[in-house]
Amino acid sequence: MGSYHPAMQKARLADIESDVHGLIAKRTAELDGVSVTEVTFGPGAKWSTDLKEYAGTELCELPHVALVTAGTLAVRMADDSAEEFSAGEVMLLPPGHDAWTVGAQACTFVEFSRGNEYYS
Repeated sequence: MGSYHPAMQKARLADIESDVHGLIAKRTAELDGVSVTEVTFGPGAKWSTDLKEYAGTELCELPHVALVTAGTLAVRMADDSAEEFSAGEVMLLPPGHDAWTVGAQACTFVEFSRGNEYYS
């Protein structure tokens, strides 16, 4: 018996319609077992302002592993620790955080997740 080798897959994020909540937009390409999501925090965007009501939680309770491709994102954890992530940096955010755009430039990041555990 031969072993299973999945086929190559390709998706163009620019061709996927954005899901917009306030000043935050996301578009997700679903590959075989992996979701790739481009998230854009527009100028002035903040998770607790734009997505809190939609998510139904006090803080974002989803983990994120992402590459920041533009701008800067500030993140504050429930314990008040804070960090900024800028273009070219990779971030790992555990559950329990708020996040917002720093400055006048939109922040865009691309995250990779197994299945659809990050966004439902």
